[in-house]
Amino acid sequence: MSDEDDDLEDYEPEPDDLEKEDDEKEIEDWDDYGKDREELPKEWIPTPLTEAMMKEALSLLCKTGNGLAHAYVKLELKERDLTDINLLRSYIHLRYVDISENHLTDLSPLNFLTHLLWLKADSNQLRSARLNEMPYLQIASFAYNQITDTEGITHPRLGSLDLKGNRIRTVTGLDPQKLNSLHTLELRGNQLENTLGISLPKLKNLFLAQNMLRKVEGLENLSHLTTLHLRDNQIETLDGFSKEMKSLQYLNLRGNLVSDLSELAKLRDLPKLRALVLLDNPCTDENDYRQEALVQMAHLERLDKEFYEEEERAEAEEIRQRMKEDQEQEAEPEHDLEQDPAY
Repeated sequence: MSDEDDDLEDYEPEPDDLEKEDDEKEIEDWDDYGKDREELPKEWIPTPLTEAMMKEALSLLCKTGNGLAHAYVKLELKERDLTDINLLRSYIHLRYVDISENHLTDLSPLNFLTHLLWLKADSNQLRSARLNEMPYLQIASFAYNQITDTEGITHPRLGSLDLKGNRIRTVTGLDPQKLNSLHTLELRGNQLENTLGISLPKLKNLFLAQNMLRKVEGLENLSHLTTLHLRDNQIETLDGFSKEMKSLQYLNLRGNLVSDLSELAKLRDLPKLRALVLLDNPCTDENDYRQEALVQMAHLERLDKEFYEEEERAEAEEIRQRMKEDQEQEAEPEHDLEQDPAY
């Protein structure tokens, strides 16, 4: 199976790609998705996958696992109005499958594709992403379905999992022992009420925007996490961040409900935090908002996508020094009283 291993070995998005945000495009795409979902009919004419469709959709001739024969390993079946893919049971050599934008409710025929490396099943009518354990599956996308849970996802080499635009309220069943290769998890646009259940040891990129989150919890031990996207939730406080999150570099909290600038002090223990987005939070209306953020986090390089200038850094350092001196002066009288034998 060396061919399968090499094709997507160590796949991981570029960090720059993860941090790029085109806000207008994001909103436009989300609005379009909402309109499309509203216009979907409730019933469809049964449209099973046929051999004729397969001939048109197959490509990429490769050696099979034993190296003694060849088979087509790539299948693209987008927008075919499919309701049934049972025919796929006999195409066991497939490695790359795109069955997006159909009317599928059942993915069980894919359980026979044990060589699968890459799966895209976006914009169907799936209620679950459950499949048998796929030994080589590295990228899986189930975006814009009707999935209500995260159970039954146990692929040991899975690196990227996309579940955005579904109906998930809580994250359950993501076993860190079985998903120890997962580095990118996309859960934007669900109905999440908390961030529990995401204890994945190798996770680097976590996207939780456009949910119903009120706080951050259960993420304290994600020591490899570099990108955390929490835009457009209902977060009021910045509890839940800890020094154990020692790799976190980019934090997006845009469009939440943080009103008190003192909350920023709770991010001070994030040693590698370099970029913070807090636009559209009440606290950004404060006159000293930008300065206060830098006072609290001396290592911060970028706030709301604008880099700090050297003058701002120097001024923030002066404020920190004054604060330190004031604290020392306040502590001195207490120290003297403790040492005075007359008391």
